[in-house]
Amino acid sequence: MDSKIFVFICLLGVSFVFLAIALSLPNGALMYAVKFILLLIAVVVDMMAFASRRYSYLMVPMLRQHTRNVVLSSEDPYRLSSSTDSIIRQNGDTYTATVYISIPLYSSSTEMNDAEKIEFTRQVSRLVGISKEPARFTAGLYVMNKDSYIQQLRDTINNVESEESKLSQTSAPQDDIERVRGKLSMWRKMLDHVSSTTSLELASFASVSAVGSKEFEAATIAQQKARELMAGIGATFGVSPSIVTGTDLLKFIEPEFLIPYSTVSEQISRGIQAQVI
Repeated sequence: MDSKIFVFICLLGVSFVFLAIALSLPNGALMYAVKFILLLIAVVVDMMAFASRRYSYLMVPMLRQHTRNVVLSSEDPYRLSSSTDSIIRQNGDTYTATVYISIPLYSSSTEMNDAEKIEFTRQVSRLVGISKEPARFTAGLYVMNKDSYIQQLRDTINNVESEESKLSQTSAPQDDIERVRGKLSMWRKMLDHVSSTTSLELASFASVSAVGSKEFEAATIAQQKARELMAGIGATFGVSPSIVTGTDLLKFIEPEFLIPYSTVSEQISRGIQAQVI
């Protein structure tokens, strides 16, 4: 339901409630004063109801300013397509599908001479004019999610600690114990280094969008545009671009994938511990 109509109906309902209460009160000198106040409130609410049709953009925020949760939209902001190769956004009866194309560029202008820089600039200029459809070309730095690797290091350390404990309890040769302790020290130093530093990855990509009356229609048109764009990118740079699929798509829209919360929180906690110590 439209927010304007919803607010209008709600205010009219409140007005009718005050009117019903006023009519149900018994007669009396004091009750007449109460009825007058209730009727006055009902008239004011009626005026607000009719004014909301034109000034809802002012009244809705005023009515919701004391609530803790403000609903920006009742629709899902996006969802992955059934083929997991595009992002779908619905706006009313229309669907917008966006496809992301990974461009494997590994060269940097800092490592080029003047002639190579000029040629690279020309390639980028040709890239912009490849597609007749609107497309976005960009490159972004992402914080690498090292959570799984950190967990593997912790599991390895736990196994080595268990091995050291068993050797100490069984009166094993001192050389074997020292060898395990050296291995344990190595894994601990590696964990400290990996957890305390931030690793970044550079991703170059292009994105195209298409609109359709159905989800599959928008996704199909976007995929067709993406394939045409990929052909031009491959011919220009001599690389093999690919369509981003699955959870890799989330790095373009989810902050958790852009800056992994657990990885960053691990670094923050270690920094705080170092300051305290």
